[in-house]
Amino acid sequence: MPRVTGGENIWMVVDSSGLKIYGEGEWKVRMHGVGKRRTWRKLHIGVDASTGEIVAGAISTAEVHDSEMLPDLLEEMDGAVEAVAGDGAYDTRDDYQEISKIGAKAVIPPRRGANSPRRNGNRGEPPLQRDENLRYIRKHGRKDENQLDLAGPQEYDVLCY
Repeated sequence: MPRVTGGENIWMVVDSSGLKIYGEGEWKVRMHGVGKRRTWRKLHIGVDASTGEIVAGAISTAEVHDSEMLPDLLEEMDGAVEAVAGDGAYDTRDDYQEISKIGAKAVIPPRRGANSPRRNGNRGEPPLQRDENLRYIRKHGRKDENQLDLAGPQEYDVLCY
């Protein structure tokens, strides 16, 4: 997918949405009243936070979890990403590793009640981005998205913490 923006790194916001597939099954339900299992697909997209441009996309079956598609979305970007923001569905160890592989910052709110697997410090290893996110939340608390006027990546960063 060609990018319209220049060669600068972007803040990429990722999410997915369900798509209902209409076809023969829908027609049969309307004509005969017989229920048939509906067909759904998921559209996974990555959007440049500053321009709103869709910069990565993929379609999967409904059974595929959002976090499983993040590597495919990041692969399309060729490392041109400064930060990746997403909802709690992307709060997985694999997604944090994929984001760190491309040298980007993970702006993902940990799930409520989340704990660090390294409770006794980082044991001399570099801190994990998720641990830093958890520390920030413990210190400052979570922000309510209704309290913020989102105007750009910096505000999204605050929202996630």
